[in-house]
Parts: sequence; C-alpha cells; structure tokens
Amino acid sequence: MDAILHGIILAFGLILPLGVQNVFVFSQGATQPKLFQALPAAVTAALCDTLLIVSAVLGVSTIVMQFGWLRISLLMIGIMFLIYMGYMIWRSKPTKNESTVALPVRNQIIFALSVSLLNPHAILDTVGVIGTSALKYVRSEQVLFTFACISVSWIWFFGLLLAGSIMKKLDGTGSLMHIVNKCSAIFVWCTAIYLAIGIM
Repeated sequence: MDAILHGIILAFGLILPLGVQNVFVFSQGATQPKLFQALPAAVTAALCDTLLIVSAVLGVSTIVMQFGWLRISLLMIGIMFLIYMGYMIWRSKPTKNESTVALPVRNQIIFALSVSLLNPHAILDTVGVIGTSALKYVRSEQVLFTFACISVSWIWFFGLLLAGSIMKKLDGTGSLMHIVNKCSAIFVWCTAIYLAIGIM
C-alpha cells in the first residue's frame, strides 16, 4: 500500500506543473472540434511516459540493486534533485500558449513524441526521480509503485483533454496554474522527506 501511495504522490508531484508536454495535450483538448480528435496527443504522451517509467525502473534497478553503496548514493542524489526541483517548480510561472492550433492526427503524434522523448526534464523525472525512488522497493512492491506512476500519467493526460477548454477559458491570467504549481512543489518536497526517512 505504501508503494502505491508513494507512486501516486510522486507521479502527481512531477506531472502537475504545466510544462510544454502538458500544455500541448491541454491545448489540443481545448482547440480540437471534438474531444476524440485530441486523443492521439494524450495517448502518445501517456505511452511515452509509460516507456520512460518502465525503462527507468527496470534499467536502474537491475544495475543498482547489485551495489548497496550505489543504491544509497543514487537515493541521496534523487533527494537533492527533488529538493531542487521543488524549488524550481515553486518559483515557476505558468506557461502560456496563445497561438496553439488544432493539429491533425499525424502532427499531434509527432509533436507529442518530440515533447515527451526529447524533453530533458522528462528524462530527469523518470530516471533521476522515479527510477531511483523505485529502488526503495523490491518485487511486487516495485511493480505496484511502477503501476501507480503509470496510472497517474494516463489519468492525468486524459484529464487534461476533459479540462482543457474549461480551464483555458477560466484561467486566462494563469493564476489557477500558479496555485497548482505551488501544490506540486509541496508534493515533491514531501516525497524527498519520505525518501530521506527511508534511508535512515
């Protein structure tokens, strides 16, 4: 149960800030004539996140579990990175995209792939944070943790499609996303504390 809760909190903390990936999915939900026409953007982004999360958990865990000192070192690096990331999220300003247009399916997929797989923040989030956080667990608990992170990703992207048009109209000044970013920073800092307690 702890693994699932940890995965949910961590994934939400990392995915909540309205960065380029989220802005793209969000805006397609707001600009496409019908909701199902924006599905390629959300599905592609979610699949990319799934690939990154699974690769990070399997790859990092396989190597690191063989060396106890390396595991502790990476966990400590992950904690410091979380503290820094929380600070950056806390200070960040909501991203605005006034020129977004509804894209055809092919362009949605290509753009979603680029902002997901060529985004250094996405790599850092998965390998540097989720991958190292997964080291706290073994076997079934690690599977539950990974599943929780992936589930949050899918739910979030589809939720962005549903909320896109409403939020874009109500939040023209970016004040609502400013509050969301503050909450996200707190989630990330709580995760850092949780990992630090696990090392003691």
